[in-house]
This record gives sequence, C-alpha cells and structure tokens, in this order.
Amino acid sequence: MAVKLRGLPVLDSLRGYSPAFIAPDLIAGVTLAAIAIPEQMATARLGALPPQIGFFAFIAASFAFALFGASRQLSAGADSTITPIFAAGLALMAAAGAPHYAALAAALALMVGLIVGAAGILRMGWIGNLLSVPVTLGFLAGIAVHIAVSQLPAALGLPALSGSNLSKIGQLIALAPRANLAALAVSGGVIALIAVCHRISARIPGALVAVVLASVAVAAWHLSDQGVSLLGPVAGGLPHPAWPALGVADFLKLVPLALMISLVIMVQTAATARSFPPEHGLPDEDGDFIGIGAANLLAGVFGAFPVDASPPRTAIVAESGGRSQVSSLAAASIVLALLLFGTGVLASIPQAALSGILLFVAARIVRIGQMVQVVRARPIEAILILATAAALIVLPIQIGVAFGIGLSLLCGLWAGARSRIRPMVQVPGTSVWWPVTPSSAGDTSPGVAVLTFQAALTFLNAEGFERDMLGAITPSGAPPVKLIVLECAGLIDIDFTAAQSFKSVIEACKTGGVGFALARLESVDAQNALTRLGLRDAIGQDRIFQSVAQAVDALGPKAAT
Repeated sequence: MAVKLRGLPVLDSLRGYSPAFIAPDLIAGVTLAAIAIPEQMATARLGALPPQIGFFAFIAASFAFALFGASRQLSAGADSTITPIFAAGLALMAAAGAPHYAALAAALALMVGLIVGAAGILRMGWIGNLLSVPVTLGFLAGIAVHIAVSQLPAALGLPALSGSNLSKIGQLIALAPRANLAALAVSGGVIALIAVCHRISARIPGALVAVVLASVAVAAWHLSDQGVSLLGPVAGGLPHPAWPALGVADFLKLVPLALMISLVIMVQTAATARSFPPEHGLPDEDGDFIGIGAANLLAGVFGAFPVDASPPRTAIVAESGGRSQVSSLAAASIVLALLLFGTGVLASIPQAALSGILLFVAARIVRIGQMVQVVRARPIEAILILATAAALIVLPIQIGVAFGIGLSLLCGLWAGARSRIRPMVQVPGTSVWWPVTPSSAGDTSPGVAVLTFQAALTFLNAEGFERDMLGAITPSGAPPVKLIVLECAGLIDIDFTAAQSFKSVIEACKTGGVGFALARLESVDAQNALTRLGLRDAIGQDRIFQSVAQAVDALGPKAAT
C-alpha cells in the first residue's frame, strides 16, 4: 500500500497491510481514543490553550503521521513533555489565552515541523542520540516538577499562581492550608483510580473512567457550589486551515524556541521508535522524523501547537494489539466525531479532574528505577541527573532545557577529550596484541612500542595524542625505542586539527631515527581522512599494515638482523 511522492514515503506504515489487522487495529483505536480524549484536553490546558485545540492537535498529528511516518504503532499528538517548555517560552512573548499567544503556538508548530521534517529528509536520525540517558532522566524529572507546580493549584482548588517556578513553589506551600477539600477529593480520586486501572491493565482507559466518574460525582453532590471549577463550554466543529497572522519579527523570535523544541521532539521520537521496534528489521528514525514533521505542519495549519511522539500512548497501541497506523486513524476519527457532535458533554468536567490526569502523568515520567540503575552502575553520572533536574526547576524552563542539552553535549565532548594513548602487549603464544590493563599479562618486543588510540582523533584530543606519542618516542629512564606501531582499530576518524598533530609526531619520529607504522586502520572514514589529509604519503604506504604482528615482523629489530 506504500507509495512514493517525490522521494517521500507515503503510507509507508501500511506496507503489507492485511485484512486480519482490521479487528485488532479498531480495538486498539477505541482504547487509544479513550486514553487520548481526556489527556489531550488536559495537555492543551497545560499549554494555556482551549481544550478543543488539544483535539485539533491529536487529529492533525494522527492523520499526518499515518500518511508520512514509518512506525506502525507510534502515536503522535499533544504531549506533556514539550508543552511546559513551549508554554513558558510563549508566555514571554504574549499573554496566555490571547489570540496572539494562539497564533504564536501555531507558528511554532509550523517551524518545528519544518525543522524536524528536514532532519528526516536529510537522514539526521542520529540527532536522537544527543541527549545522554542521565541527562534525559534529569530532564524528565524537572519537567515533572513543572507540570506538578502548574496543576496543583487547580487540583487543590487554589487560585492561579504567578512568578518564577521557585516563587510558585513557595506560594503553594503558603496556600496549601487553604486547599478546597472538595477539589482535593476530586483530583485525588482521579489519580487513585487511574493508578489502580493502570496497575490492573494499561489497556483500561483509567483517565476516561476517572473523568466520567468525577463529573458524575460533581453533579450528584453539587460540588460546583463548593468551589469545584468546571471546564465550561467547549467549542465544537471542524478546525479551519489558516496561516498564523504574524509578522516576520514574530517568526524570528520563535527560532531559538523552535530549535529547542525540535531537538527534544527528535530525541523522544527516536527513543519511542526504538522502544517499540517493528517485527522485522530496525526502527526508521528518519522516516519517523518526516512523519512527526508533517504532524507538526498540519497541526500548525489547523491552529494547534507543537506535537510529539508519545511513549505512553504508543505503549497503549502496542499492548492493545494495534498492528498499524489504522489504530491511530480510528482514534482520530472518534475524537473528530466528538468534536462534531459531543462537545456538550465536556462542559461538566471538573478542572481538578484534568489536573489529576496531568499529575499522574508527571509522576509516571519520573523514572526512579532507571535513576537507581545509573547511581549503582556509575555514581558520578548521578550528578548529571541532579544538575539537569535542578536547572529545569530553578531556572526559567527554556534556559533549563538549554542547560540540559548543553550539559549532555559537553559530557560527550569530555569523553572524547579524555581519550589517551595506551600501550599494548602481545598475548603469550599468539599474534594478538592487547591493551595493557591491571589484569593483562603479555610480552613486548625489545625496541618496539605498540600503542593504541581508541577514539576519533579530533581537535578535542589532538594535543593529548601528540604529547603522549612524543613521550613514547623518547621515553625517560627506559631503553630507546626503534619502532612505534600505532594500532588503529578504534580510530574511527581524523579531523584537520588532529592531522597537524599527527604530522608532528611523524616528523619527530623521522628526526629521532624512530620507525613509525600504522596497523589495523579499519575505519573507512579514517582511511579516507588519511589520504585526504596527506598522512598516507607522510607515513608511507609500505608502513601501513593489516595487523600489529605484520608491522613488528616487517619493521622490528628482528627484521633488521
């Protein structure tokens, strides 16, 4: 069923569709709709937008991803991970609830769609690896706190808060004794019921059941007279496509926020696709980026806000037996029918119930189990979790997110910068050479230094590489070295800056009368760099070997006798 449209996949997720998939897809679609209806309303409210905008986002994202995405089970739509980020960013440009705010949200979705879609077309799925697991864990914990702080006032029946996140936390503590017990009972009951349903089976639409029961309870006991706020009228009807009424200056202001949101979306989309891989083969992150990009573009055209892949909803589709994007299309059709014919029943939903849904989501995205694993396996990386979470909580959220992204990238750069030259020894009775470790034992060849460098050789570690190599050429207090063999199995690339250091090492060997050879340069990228940067000529093709043993046998002291 898949076709190509000017090189882009269309209906690729329906490739090989079988009639046997129809029943499980429809069942999964009904289950997904039951989960999505209350969740999308709550997420729109989290973004300071009317609840129907959440429906627009879900419908647009579901249809666009089904058309252009690669994953068969991934569910796209409004997502609580990115919503606090863009809501905080847009609040600096316009008043929440104002038409200008809504226009900025739609424009942001369009820009995010272009960025994420372009990343997919350019095959940049590797971007999904830019956030390390500890930084991602800290990021989710910080987002959870933001969700909790934004939703606790409604859950407790308190007035809306203002100021920084820390200021809001202080206000919550001060106002907590004045909580409305009726609102607290509604939100607490919703959280408890969702938790029980989820524990029994993730396929039970606990959020929908809880919202329905909360609405019945509020009506039966007249809790609105006791201060429990209701959602109120929800506008129905079809969304109308339109271009946001904004100037060029507004779009330019959105660029940093769009880049930040796009990166978070790509990381989460890649992680979701990898968590639910296809039955045969590997996930296609590039295809999923194209699908999520298209989802954001259509959401922006219909006046919604940025959308993302949702791990919980995707899990619901998988656990409910969904076999293709037909499940998402079925769910979107149900939501569309609600928009057209059933919005009147939504007016009596208590605000505290929607807050309870988001508080449950916030609790779920804090991955305590993974945090414990990180602490046990590598305690120093727990600092990354704490630093990222603290940054998101203490700093303005968009700055905190930028800090987390920067911290992840710096950690990756730091790991590359720490790569050092290591000596190798020959495993007794074999031709294998192995890096020296406290537990390794082996032989050396007199006058020969076999060294290894197990990383990309770049400007980050070029100075250390040159220093270590020069130290090996003229070792202090040791027999003179006649031959240096650099084992390059782990050397995956060489940049221009590092090539200059490499040439300095080669020149120092020639000046000192020390032979120099390479062995096991297996990376094609490194081989190409060796030629392109002039290193192959500087070393000499006759001094590049496929194994350390060949180099030592050909150029070592024994070969000269």
